[in-house]
Amino acid sequence: MKIALVDSGIGLLAAAAAIRRARPDADLVVSCDPDGMPWGPRTPEDITEHALACARAAVAHGPEALVVACNTATVHALARLRAEFEPGLPVVGTVPAIKPAAASGGVVAIWATSRTTGSAYQRGLIAEFGGAARVHEVACPELAEAVERADQAAISAAVASAAARTPVGTTDVVLGCTHYELIDDRIAAALPGPVRLHGSADAIAAQTLRRLGPGTRPGGGTLTVLHSGRPASLAAEALAYPQGELLAADARV
Repeated sequence: MKIALVDSGIGLLAAAAAIRRARPDADLVVSCDPDGMPWGPRTPEDITEHALACARAAVAHGPEALVVACNTATVHALARLRAEFEPGLPVVGTVPAIKPAAASGGVVAIWATSRTTGSAYQRGLIAEFGGAARVHEVACPELAEAVERADQAAISAAVASAAARTPVGTTDVVLGCTHYELIDDRIAAALPGPVRLHGSADAIAAQTLRRLGPGTRPGGGTLTVLHSGRPASLAAEALAYPQGELLAADARV
């Protein structure tokens, strides 16, 4: 079993670690784009081209599934990726966990990048899955970038800012960027009272394994890292997070 994951940076670690926990034997190919990141400020067409380049580099290693472990790339590039690689290669996207967060009908805050907050895509998900919950959008400027750099002071400042703008009485917070799942403990600590956090990594892992089916051959638990198409090792910043440590410790390259 070989699974490829694509993102601009280390946000894909959350989904990769979830897959590793579910299937320790899975061979993983993680394809990032340090030369082109961040993708968020780019045009949709440019984001699509960068995502395609990362995906093509990963697909050259012969995976049996491709995960788009990035909300931004899913919004803008998923259709193109599926048009190019499916049906031969299953392509799994990332969707913010609005539906499970809203299921209890409480007060939901969606933490997302400035570009995603207020977008037609996110508003559409709220309309479709928000139900009776009171849903609020909370922009988190510079948080993903701080996580990417493992800049602890900048992470603390961005989390504190978003927490201060999260409505009082919030019961559930959707982590609407894959980078945020790497610091879910810090986000939980910054929010007052018991708040449930909802990420996408476990759902991505489960959906990927469903698409592969039970008959997929075992793998060897290897890890292949690509940086803008070049063979590489996990970035030092990745090792600042438990998910990166897990992949580095368990990988048989």
